[in-house]
Amino acid sequence: MTTPEAEPTQPETSEAPTGQVPAGGEETSRPEARLERAVRAAEQALIEYEIALETFRVEVENFSRLHHQKLGPMYARLDELDAQIAEATAARTGDPEDRRKAAEARARVMPMPGVEELFHGWMDAEGLYPEAAAMLTDQSVRPPQRVRPGEEARKLYRELVRKAHPDLAQEEGERNRREEFITRVNAAYARGDEALLRELSEEWAAGPAPEVQPLTRSEELYARLEWLAQRKELLSVLAKELEEGAIGGMLRLAPDDPDTLLDEIAEQLLAQVAEREAELERLTA
Repeated sequence: MTTPEAEPTQPETSEAPTGQVPAGGEETSRPEARLERAVRAAEQALIEYEIALETFRVEVENFSRLHHQKLGPMYARLDELDAQIAEATAARTGDPEDRRKAAEARARVMPMPGVEELFHGWMDAEGLYPEAAAMLTDQSVRPPQRVRPGEEARKLYRELVRKAHPDLAQEEGERNRREEFITRVNAAYARGDEALLRELSEEWAAGPAPEVQPLTRSEELYARLEWLAQRKELLSVLAKELEEGAIGGMLRLAPDDPDTLLDEIAEQLLAQVAEREAELERLTA
């Protein structure tokens, strides 16, 4: 995968004649000008890197899907033929070791899993399990322990709603904050979670988080550069995982024409299938 790097920005060293303002002099005279140029260069380099990474990711995903679609049946056929050959060999020799190998070969021929196995307890043939449906609808995964929450929970709930109700807000921002908070209060009350209601009471009593002081322009630029560097590091990890994966390794064999590689693998598998079928026919003749 081609992952372009940012080209280092070279500082301007040429000076204008005495009495003249260099081109862009007003911009370069600002202390933040060099930082701004560095940020723009880093942003452009990151964009190019993400383009290369996403292009490669799409190729890996498409190759994987086509590999499974086109070649999966051939691999399954080879596994089945190997099992039949091992079973035919064991039937002819009666050797315990051959029977063991035949059993292992048959075990490798995996049957189609059922719905329950595919979704690991999330759903069955009749649909989603209640726990899965609850998670998808933001409801509690565990059923409530009782119809009416305890007296302490009801007391805490009433106090919180009376203090934090959105209708008490005078400004839109404050109303939004209260609506978000009351949503959490309602969810805790629905579960009868007294401990969480107490935590919410303490949170409300502490008041809103203090406003963050605005950054200077230089601080914003340094923060932006740091974020860009962290983003690049994260993408580099993803790129390495893709390149070192099985499909990435196969794509490296034919970087210019991966579709041809699929055809070549298919031809090899067809030849192996023909060999196995001939061997099985010989054993069962």
